[in-house]
Amino acid sequence: MNKANLFSALGLCTIGLVPACQGQTVQKQKPNIIYILADDLGYGDLSCYGQKHFQTPNIDKMAREGMLFTRHYAGCTVCAPSRSSLMTGLTTGHTPVRGNLEMTEEGQWPLPANTITIPKLLKEAGYVTGAFGKWGLGYPGSEGDPNKQGFDEFYGFNCQRMAHNYYPDHLWDNQKKETLQGNTGNKFEQYAPELIHKRALQFMERNRDKPFFMYYPTTIPHAELMVPKEYLEKYRGKFPPEKQFQGTDFGGKNFRQGPYGSQPETHAAFAAMVTLLDEKVGEIFAKLKELGLEKNTIVLFSSDNGPHLEGGADPDYFDSNGPLKGYKRDLYEGGIREPMIAWWPGKIKEGSTSDHISAFWDVMPTLNEIAGIKSSGKIDGISFLPTLLGKEGQKNHETLYWEFHELNGRQAVLKGNWKLVRYQVLIPAKITTELYDLKTDLGEEKNVADKHPEIVNELLNVMVQSRTPSDAFKFQVTK
Repeated sequence: MNKANLFSALGLCTIGLVPACQGQTVQKQKPNIIYILADDLGYGDLSCYGQKHFQTPNIDKMAREGMLFTRHYAGCTVCAPSRSSLMTGLTTGHTPVRGNLEMTEEGQWPLPANTITIPKLLKEAGYVTGAFGKWGLGYPGSEGDPNKQGFDEFYGFNCQRMAHNYYPDHLWDNQKKETLQGNTGNKFEQYAPELIHKRALQFMERNRDKPFFMYYPTTIPHAELMVPKEYLEKYRGKFPPEKQFQGTDFGGKNFRQGPYGSQPETHAAFAAMVTLLDEKVGEIFAKLKELGLEKNTIVLFSSDNGPHLEGGADPDYFDSNGPLKGYKRDLYEGGIREPMIAWWPGKIKEGSTSDHISAFWDVMPTLNEIAGIKSSGKIDGISFLPTLLGKEGQKNHETLYWEFHELNGRQAVLKGNWKLVRYQVLIPAKITTELYDLKTDLGEEKNVADKHPEIVNELLNVMVQSRTPSDAFKFQVTK
């Protein structure tokens, strides 16, 4: 057998095929990327962040094998603008969607067609992209629809209002509205997070031989405290005194259209929901191992904003904020500082902790660098890949900025340990200005604005400079 036939028989590359083979090798070496986003999970809701009432063993294991961040921030303090910030690498002063703005009977204000998003960039770089869970950045068929913003596959809730209900009458399978027969009338047979999770695992299986980006924005543990009975049974009676919530049930107005259902055992239900979330995270890692992908996949876990006070939730009972002040809709630390864990075997040091200050808008440049994407245009984010890899040269933000358009408007700026918070910003006569030194006052209990007028003035200037006008999201502010 001559050399040419020998190469052919062995399945090796002849000289003429070397470039193609090298291209395949490079493609296989690109790491898979999984981003898991919890919904309204507080800084203290995981046992690796101090939760004492229940345990989250799978997420804790992720932290033990990876890096736990202590100063990671959401894009905003409610769903849509926070997720817009994540997808675009821009703060709420620049991102296209800056508030929860309803557009139709099902869906919110859409991302514009020309928006640069994480899935668009990764798709161009050769990744298969899938999103499984809650979207909220463009109603079905709009220019903000996930299929038009870079996702090859989408399954779940397009509308964040519909995502309030865990036993919905339908989900979206790309552009197809999928009716859930098990949830018609007064039936509660098809739990949406279970259906969505199954599709996410199938996506991983189908794309095991390609680099993939899987965005997993679960609805757990958002507002409606609803969970399958087998999970509730584990915690029934363990968190007295129980708290009851009377919501909208079968026959009530707008049943399964957003209003939260009743729950007589909200404490048990909340613990059960976080347990279910933890279980699903564990199953994602088990699937990676089953497919032999665990050594070439980076997994990130975080939450879109602080713990909520809706649907009977009781964050004070569970100390969901940990040492932080504030809840969802606050721009105090409890509303925007989130758990964040990164896992990447052989790349991220096991059991490491980082106090690097980062935010949702940093995720895009980080994933760009991981995927070998050189530029994504003008963004606010800074890659934290050097921190993940334990390397020198990590660049830091000089300041971070947030704005919230509800409740008469709220703003916040962070510079190192100095945090300036303004409430009632849309009513000039009622504006409150608060300055905190997070180094000595993590709980934001001592307003020292009157003692440091020069810092207040500096950060007020930052607020003015950190935003651009939006035709859709009016937010007139004064210094």
